[in-house]
Amino acid sequence: MKPARLVMVSLAAAALAAVSLPCAAQGYPAKPVLVVMPLQAGSAVDVMIRIVAQRMSENLGQQILIENQPGAAGSIGAERVKRAPADGYTVGVLNDSILTMIPNIRKVGYDPVKDFEPVGVVAAITWVMVVNNDVPVKTVREFIDYAKGRPGRIDYSSGGNGSPQHVAMEAFKAATGIDLVHIPYKGATQAAIDIMSGRVQAHFGAVSIVQPYIKDGRMRALGVPSAARSPLLPDVPTMAEAGVPAFEWRTWASFVVPLRTPKPVVDRLNAELVRAVKAPDVRDKLIAQGLEPVGSGPETVTRWTRDGLARMRDIVKRANIQAE
Repeated sequence: MKPARLVMVSLAAAALAAVSLPCAAQGYPAKPVLVVMPLQAGSAVDVMIRIVAQRMSENLGQQILIENQPGAAGSIGAERVKRAPADGYTVGVLNDSILTMIPNIRKVGYDPVKDFEPVGVVAAITWVMVVNNDVPVKTVREFIDYAKGRPGRIDYSSGGNGSPQHVAMEAFKAATGIDLVHIPYKGATQAAIDIMSGRVQAHFGAVSIVQPYIKDGRMRALGVPSAARSPLLPDVPTMAEAGVPAFEWRTWASFVVPLRTPKPVVDRLNAELVRAVKAPDVRDKLIAQGLEPVGSGPETVTRWTRDGLARMRDIVKRANIQAE
């Protein structure tokens, strides 16, 4: 083949490829979409995604299959998403723990900024500090005094090393000067359940997970680490009201896809994410679970991830959080 002819063929191939991406996106999705959920079934993020994914599935006209793959506080599932084909048929659910907390605590097999194409933030999560009913305290201040009188003798549970429950309590410890013992579990649901059983004494939990147990008296809520009281727990004071004004804790979860997924596919996924989250009945369901609907664009995921990495680096250093 003559050089000139080779150049013409190459240019034609490039032009065809440029045209084929939008065309492929127009037919997307042509088959079911797999959503990798790197956290335990029944967790706050799991509940959130199932509400939103059901509406997205209806709107897309294709099944969205959610597969839970917990382990290593979510990093196993994140690495699976990183290795998946970049065709839009594998979507990852990465919360800020996976993107900003764990990478500051230990080495992970993914770069939270460089290894994924962001799709959008789905929702934020409201938290609450709880204790089991055998702990003789009713307020945050009483708990701090109780813990200071028993350094290293009170356990708290989390969904794993580097999980939001872990980092939240370590930040609380650093803010209040108390000494608690970390008991990591393989997921947030079991970590909350063992509060009720009395195996551990304290826990930071998502309102969506622990609110039913608070309501029926199986655990006691002390304070919410947010600027305002939760509408689901109106009688529970904020940390500021409880005497710890410098402590707030709010987390979020996002959709991402493997790096180099075609932009038209990412745009379609984002459009359907926003459409689902903005639907009034979906918003009502999220709010009823103690979740704050967001439905953002991809740029919010990138900005919140970069900001969160810096913020969590400071928290991890100040609280001396280490891999276990």
